[in-house]
Amino acid sequence: MRKFWLVFSQAVTICLAVLFVITTLRPDLARMSRPSSGGGEVITIREAEGPQPTDVTLGSLKTAATRAMPAVVNIFTTKETKLPRHPFMDDPLFRRFFGDQSGGEQRQSASLGSGVIVGPEGYVLTNHHVIETADEIEVALAGGRKAAATIVGTDPETDLAVLKMDLGDLPAIAFGNPQGLSIGDFVLAIGNPFGVGQTVTMGIVSAKGRSKLGISTFENFIQTDAAINPGNSGGALVDAAGNLVGINSAIYSRTGGSLGIGFAIPSDLARQVMEQIIQNGSVTRGWIGVEVQDISPELAESFDLPTTDGTLIAGVQPGGPAERAGVRRGDILIAVESNKFTDASEMLNLIAALKPGERATLQILRDREEKEVEIQVGTRPRPTRSRSFE
Repeated sequence: MRKFWLVFSQAVTICLAVLFVITTLRPDLARMSRPSSGGGEVITIREAEGPQPTDVTLGSLKTAATRAMPAVVNIFTTKETKLPRHPFMDDPLFRRFFGDQSGGEQRQSASLGSGVIVGPEGYVLTNHHVIETADEIEVALAGGRKAAATIVGTDPETDLAVLKMDLGDLPAIAFGNPQGLSIGDFVLAIGNPFGVGQTVTMGIVSAKGRSKLGISTFENFIQTDAAINPGNSGGALVDAAGNLVGINSAIYSRTGGSLGIGFAIPSDLARQVMEQIIQNGSVTRGWIGVEVQDISPELAESFDLPTTDGTLIAGVQPGGPAERAGVRRGDILIAVESNKFTDASEMLNLIAALKPGERATLQILRDREEKEVEIQVGTRPRPTRSRSFE
């Protein structure tokens, strides 16, 4: 028995020595696949090979910031509020002692936002909600100059407004191409958050074509994680070259501060709206007078539709262009001028792009049969709080 234990101990010693040599000189031969905790499935882990980077160095964006910052302005608005007249003012005894005061007390409320100089003539692009209730507007440039501004026109349906100020030697921003942006591209948000002064924050393009957010009627937002806070509204979103690619408009937040989900109006849309406002004082869009509804999978099944593309005509305005053309409630609108769309938001943009007064062709489905309807496009009315027809 003693001889057996001696042989066994020597064999174990030799095996451990061999294993030590292998793990020291050839560790790759000692790697083994391990079963997962879920059972008998084997997971092979691929080890990293070669030297690993320890940090990532980003190039400075100071050139982009330097180019764009002079064209971004702070906007200060004030509104006169007249307090209601006290009932005692109608009492003769009260007036005998305190005099006749004909009106209530005047009180001023102030708010702030940002804007972008888009032309050396003094035009400034900002958000509609920044100046919506303003009685007086003051614009402060990055260099310290200030000037009063007047409203050239607004477009509540895209939340854009154009101001005009009388100052010379103004730095105008260069417009970029937001369609050329890709998710992951660097962008800078420039504005006046919380009134602390001009501030630049950096982020990336998080998403494009965001809609159905309930922010405005026409939505095609660029989403970014660049910090946008109250006071940034109307400021510039610029690309890595310092060109304007968006107008900062809104944030998603539970606290009022930045949570890394900000939305900007693409600069190409802002430019179209701006040019119409400068030329005509307002924005003119096409309109056909229908109320639409997105097609859910249940509706597609009930109408025996192969996809959920298109929109259901849920209502037709009496006497409107659609009714005169023979469009009925329950029709499925699938294309506008041969341009197909997936939902009501895309349809609205196609209709709005039509020129009022001209004729257009709609493709609809009625009783599972496709037909074309020729319609004379009307002018989209100004938005109201009541039920609207597109």
